[in-house]
Amino acid sequence: MNKYIKSDLMRYYGKYDLLTFIRGDFRNSTFRFQCALRLCQSKGMMKLLGYFLWAINRTKKTIQIPRHTKIGYGLFIGHGGPIMINSSAVIGDNCNLSQFVTIGSNHKKAATIGDNVYIGPNVCIVEDVHIGNNVSIGAGSVVTKDIPDNATAAGNYAKVLHYRSPGQFIHRRWMVDKHDQ
Repeated sequence: MNKYIKSDLMRYYGKYDLLTFIRGDFRNSTFRFQCALRLCQSKGMMKLLGYFLWAINRTKKTIQIPRHTKIGYGLFIGHGGPIMINSSAVIGDNCNLSQFVTIGSNHKKAATIGDNVYIGPNVCIVEDVHIGNNVSIGAGSVVTKDIPDNATAAGNYAKVLHYRSPGQFIHRRWMVDKHDQ
């Protein structure tokens, strides 16, 4: 099984065995979409399988993540979307995306998001901003400026509120080996 798919399984269900994979694939359309996305980013026959699954997957109507978007290990999409992500966005490991999240750009480059980041419902991240590691972004925020590591930010326009308990909403983290990257 692909390491990215294992990491996503771990984030959803706390384990990554074959039975959990089969259950997740049958019961969770968001996870099924992620499998197709991850397989499209593989090589060889797995990539072809990914393209086939991508073509028949209906969730891509509510979750719009281009196949070549750079996403790290352990992606967790809560509530099945809708989510819109620009193809130039870069998302780190163990990222939580809530419903109605938009990561976009009207110009050339969308956001770079660090590891262990929680993005709450109805958040818009606009243009080429950098979101640090261990960051929580509160519901309804509009992010137009960089957010440093270990911060909790919220508001329209998002401002850093505090640096207490960063990344507290990231559960069942996938531990990335240095040779995986």
